[in-house]
Amino acid sequence: QVQLVESGGGLVQAGGSLRLSCAASGRALINYGMGWFRQAPGKEREFVSAISWSGAQTYYTDSVKGRFTISRDNAKNTVYLQMNSLKPEDTAVYYCAAGMGVLQTKIEWYDYWGQGTQVTVSS
Repeated sequence: QVQLVESGGGLVQAGGSLRLSCAASGRALINYGMGWFRQAPGKEREFVSAISWSGAQTYYTDSVKGRFTISRDNAKNTVYLQMNSLKPEDTAVYYCAAGMGVLQTKIEWYDYWGQGTQVTVSS
């Protein structure tokens, strides 16, 4: 079992930055590919970014490319999502997830989920 806890969300003005963290316990994160998803009110949960177990490979949805950066520190059992140049349409609850696949974009590939952290971007 892996327990995931996100933090770092908050309210920020458009153009601002936030850094989300996802801390894991229970098992070493090095065994898992990690992903970030988000869910806006009234919308389905959508893929944002993924990172391989080593951190050598990353993948982003088109809408965040060039603005968001995913990274991981396996020694600290933590995954990060640096979000720059935030836009109002980035407003959502952000979730981290762990799974055995590599750079997976679909929800069903992830076995463990955090509780989410709210990100609100004001215009």
